[in-house]
Amino acid sequence: MFANINVKKSFNQLIVMLMVGAMILIGQYISKGVAITTALPGMLIMIAAAMAAMILKDMFPKSIFPAFGFATIIGLILSIPGNPVSDVFNEQVANINFMAITTPLLAFAGISVGNKIEELKKMSWKIVVISLVVFTTIFFACASIGHIVLKMQGVI
Repeated sequence: MFANINVKKSFNQLIVMLMVGAMILIGQYISKGVAITTALPGMLIMIAAAMAAMILKDMFPKSIFPAFGFATIIGLILSIPGNPVSDVFNEQVANINFMAITTPLLAFAGISVGNKIEELKKMSWKIVVISLVVFTTIFFACASIGHIVLKMQGVI
């Protein structure tokens, strides 16, 4: 199980995550005025959770479950009320602005898509149809869930 973990690869991933975390903290300081020292513990917790997700993905190489899915589950478990670490986790991670995270994330997504432009060309018009179906389905699903929750709470 642990034989699948590549220490050099994990170390490189950690270095990249630390650099991205520094970019996020600096961007958040510039845009929102949140002190880097205030947000640093939350960022380190997020990096630790992301590293755990990457290591889990390496431990189960035949799994089709992505590292992002592991990270989501780890974050969910850490933030569940009643969990001994949830108060600290939620308090520290709340110091990280979501929009500060999206800037480097979208930049890396753009680079990733740019590296696969030939594959996208092969899909031609089909990718547009698939995208429209996915976006429309997600929009209506989210709107329906929001409507149900607001109705249950008596807001609407």
